[in-house]
Amino acid sequence: MAEEGTTGTGSARVDVWIWSVRLTKTRAIAAAACRAGHVRVNGERAKPAQSVRAGDEVRLFHAGRERIVVVQRPVTKRVGPPVAAECLIDNSPPPPTPVEAAVVGIRDRGAGRPTKRERREIETLRGGRQ
Repeated sequence: MAEEGTTGTGSARVDVWIWSVRLTKTRAIAAAACRAGHVRVNGERAKPAQSVRAGDEVRLFHAGRERIVVVQRPVTKRVGPPVAAECLIDNSPPPPTPVEAAVVGIRDRGAGRPTKRERREIETLRGGRQ
């Protein structure tokens, strides 16, 4: 007998699975992320209805960070946090510290857009340009 919340075929829709294991708050957000190209399954861009199986790698860019997870068990119903942790292996990089996440270039009110020189300095501070 299959456990409640699992599928008999061993696969689930990627948008449903992302929502079921609590990577996104709602299924609509998960489906929108798929349509926007923020979800990849085994390196390929995923549509919301694409199925995932045990062993698939799912990459989700959501809430300003990338989550890299490996499917342990496909589920189709939303499960609690302890069960959700058993359904995936989280290989994501650690979230940025509050200091790293802070906005680097806070501008004075009414200062307008940064000049080309200021923009380059901001990019250098953020580590984007050398």
